[in-house]
Amino acid sequence: MSVNLSKGQAISLQKDDGGNLSAVRMGLGWKSAPRRGLFGKRSKEIDLDASAVLFAGTEPKDVVFFRHLVSDDGSVRHTGDNLVGGAGQGGDDEAIMVDLQRVPVHIDQIVFTVNSFTGQTFEEVENAFCRLVDETNGQELARYTLTGGGQYTAQIMAKVHRQGGGWQMTAVGAPANGRTFQDLMPALVPHL
Repeated sequence: MSVNLSKGQAISLQKDDGGNLSAVRMGLGWKSAPRRGLFGKRSKEIDLDASAVLFAGTEPKDVVFFRHLVSDDGSVRHTGDNLVGGAGQGGDDEAIMVDLQRVPVHIDQIVFTVNSFTGQTFEEVENAFCRLVDETNGQELARYTLTGGGQYTAQIMAKVHRQGGGWQMTAVGAPANGRTFQDLMPALVPHL
């Protein structure tokens, strides 16, 4: 059963049987919002990019994004860049897989971001979401809808962080501006 997360809400990533999840997928989906033009409704292609920044405390140690698809230790993997989106109804346009058992012990949080590489604001995006899926059985655990549009080009979506002996996910949902994850680094710090 999936949980619809609200901004700032946290969920445990422990299974119903008390065990910890071993592998999760953070999926991102979106669709260009139709615009009225001279010749009727049309959509402009939008290139959203999902990234995962791996932190040890407040120090970034690695990043997975469209130009670096696998973390140096191999525990985090990006499925590849989608330049136009289109699913926006439940399927993932981009996904980042995390093998939680292989994440090095010094990495205590992984922050997921989305940014508009082509520079459009979120007013031009509809049906955008991120979701967390148990990669071992395909069950959706949580979904966060990137609602509200706005004059920003990026969002700090969520973070997965160590909590006690397991992992927890927190929906961040903080708007930001930037075309790449590098542009977002100052905005990430308050959420660590």
